[in-house]
Amino acid sequence: MSKTLRNVLIVIGILIVLIAPIVSSYNKMISLDQKVKRAESNIDSDLQRRSDLIPNLVETVKGYAKQEKDIFTDIANARAKLGGATNVTDKANADNQLTNALSRLLMVVENYPELKSNENFRGLMVQLEGTENRINVARKDYNSAVDEYNTAIRKFPSSIVASIFRFEEKPYYKASEGAKEVPKVDFNVGK
Repeated sequence: MSKTLRNVLIVIGILIVLIAPIVSSYNKMISLDQKVKRAESNIDSDLQRRSDLIPNLVETVKGYAKQEKDIFTDIANARAKLGGATNVTDKANADNQLTNALSRLLMVVENYPELKSNENFRGLMVQLEGTENRINVARKDYNSAVDEYNTAIRKFPSSIVASIFRFEEKPYYKASEGAKEVPKVDFNVGK
């Protein structure tokens, strides 16, 4: 083997040893980024399912509780805000507003025993409960994916690759400050 060929092979070997970890780190970050995107998409899908159930639920309740117009308006506004949300933080805030409005609606339902026994209402509530459970699982899956991704891009030497290829931290799906408070409902207003 000639000296030139041997030097070329040594240089190629060194390049492979140097480039392989970079390629591996990059591919891992791409996989983790896709995992986060898939988890976010699952949240979106479940939020859309809930959003699609709400008009039927509202219409069913309206037949019994016509005087509760403020709650119906709050639900419509929260649905519109959720539909217009463009990032995880906005979606989380709109989702929390919608959850609070739904909680208030369900508190109002307590005043209407005949509504609670309505078969359509009960069916919608079962679907809504199942959807809420799926949303909760999707949020947890998203936050786990974000945690894994954020950890990977901050660990050395992956952090160097992340910096070069501009992989940035992803936000967690958090409850807004207002979501931690129990909504106040006054059943005597408007009656």
